[in-house]
Amino acid sequence: MQDEGIRTAASDHGFMFHHAKRDYSVLALWLGAGESRLPPFATHQIGVAGAVVDESTGKVLVVQDKNKTKNAWKFPGGLSDLGENIGVTAVREVFEETGVRSEFRSLLSIRQQHNHPGAFGMSDMYLICRLSPLTHQINFCHQECVSCEWLALRELATTSSTTPITSRIAKLLLYGLEQGFDKIDLTMEELPAVYSGMFYQLYHQQLPTTLK
Repeated sequence: MQDEGIRTAASDHGFMFHHAKRDYSVLALWLGAGESRLPPFATHQIGVAGAVVDESTGKVLVVQDKNKTKNAWKFPGGLSDLGENIGVTAVREVFEETGVRSEFRSLLSIRQQHNHPGAFGMSDMYLICRLSPLTHQINFCHQECVSCEWLALRELATTSSTTPITSRIAKLLLYGLEQGFDKIDLTMEELPAVYSGMFYQLYHQQLPTTLK
């Protein structure tokens, strides 16, 4: 009740809710001139999928979700934990859903969507990474998936039993498999931040050796 009284008193003086988490809430009042320039709290969720490509067979690991209305082939994935790099998320989610161990190779694509129903009406970023398999034995999670297979990339690129984004990424991966993944990969480089002294991960296309 004491906290409720404090919030009520703050609201009476013009404070507005900025954000709330499990054990606290933050109210703010802009004291400067003009409209508030306080940045809004985080409004995005990050989903990451891992396209595990076996270069020796030309196959990719795909699943069918258990709780979807259409059993379409897609890449295994899920939400990134706070403070978790996207490559780590992809590897973790692939293992949790399929039992296959893998390692991060590159970032392939980013999809942005707003008013996402699965993100409480907020914005959603969906990133797809290319992974290489370290194991091949499938032991998929029956709580999340109804099926899991190593499917030929060419079949995934042409089948109607998939999603538009999966079909496009399959075609991209097929091109990379035939022409070289350096043509499609956004590789990761860790660099120091100028102002904070922390490190960040930059994903970009690699320059030819002669231009480095």
